[in-house]
Amino acid sequence: MQPNREARDALPRALAIFLTVVALLAAAAPVPSLAQASGHVRVKILKAGLLVGGGAGSGVLTYRGRNYPFRVSGVSFGITAGATIGRLDGWASGIREVGDFAGTYSSVGGGFALVGGVNGVHLRNEKGVTIVLQGPKAGMEVAANLSAITISMK
Repeated sequence: MQPNREARDALPRALAIFLTVVALLAAAAPVPSLAQASGHVRVKILKAGLLVGGGAGSGVLTYRGRNYPFRVSGVSFGITAGATIGRLDGWASGIREVGDFAGTYSSVGGGFALVGGVNGVHLRNEKGVTIVLQGPKAGMEVAANLSAITISMK
């Protein structure tokens, strides 16, 4: 018994349709951009204030296998009272080149610590770099404020 012509032509047609769908899916799949990468961030910062607060510290950005030390300084306006020291750990995203990491970051937030506590912050600079940090802090502080933080590379 010989297959009819219609059945014989269906297999190559189905194979062509399958290969076309696979090619379209592969082209539409998101590919991570080599232009942007995230980096690991470690920061140690000392903060103090009464109404207007200030802080300074240092940290290291690990980006594409290299360590880049940086300085942190900042001012907060709002309800601030006390002094704390914190060690924060997290990620920076949206970095196209390491120079994008330096800049002025803004944050709106608050926190509370009495001898020990947890600190968390979400920052964004004018170049589109976002930093999300968290970690323990020690000291005594009550804060509800708007912060401007400047990061400069060492």
